[in-house]
Amino acid sequence: MSTPKLQQHYKEKVVPALKEKLGYANPHQVPQLEKIVVTSCMGKSPDRKLAVDDAVTEIGKITGQKASISFSKKAVANFKLREGEALGARVTLRGTRMWEFLDRFINLTAPNIRDFRGIPSKSFDGRGNYAVGIPDQSIFPEIEIDQIKRQIGFDLIFVTTAKTDNEGRELLRALGLPFRDNKKAEEGAAA
Repeated sequence: MSTPKLQQHYKEKVVPALKEKLGYANPHQVPQLEKIVVTSCMGKSPDRKLAVDDAVTEIGKITGQKASISFSKKAVANFKLREGEALGARVTLRGTRMWEFLDRFINLTAPNIRDFRGIPSKSFDGRGNYAVGIPDQSIFPEIEIDQIKRQIGFDLIFVTTAKTDNEGRELLRALGLPFRDNKKAEEGAAA
């Protein structure tokens, strides 16, 4: 089985560049991408069970891996939620599927977002992991627009081995994630 193009790029170009930029002595200290988690929650949908089934199908098409169903841990009367009821779907991508999904996201999916100026660069959790929300599944090329039953939003969580947000940001930027340039956005808003 051949190595994905983006993984080859990481090994050949990103590791030496980050090693020099961040001042590491050993290439094994350079942060790497561990996994990508794709989640979707159907909590507000009136027909929650059918919505969860649709989310499982859509996530499966997008990632190429069957999604698992997330269940509620406790009952909440105000939200008409029972304990053990299906709430959403999630997939954890690792290895080859992760690299291929990231490559498709960077090169095909992100440019399909309407009025795309980059993804926000402030959604880091303090430990180098990054999360971004996608409001609609129609931007993914695997989804047939005429087959969409309902609008499903996703969260993409990029889990890295970086110890700080700056290291994680540098890793994802070097991999090609199209971050929004905050300085240009602030200047454009001021003008």
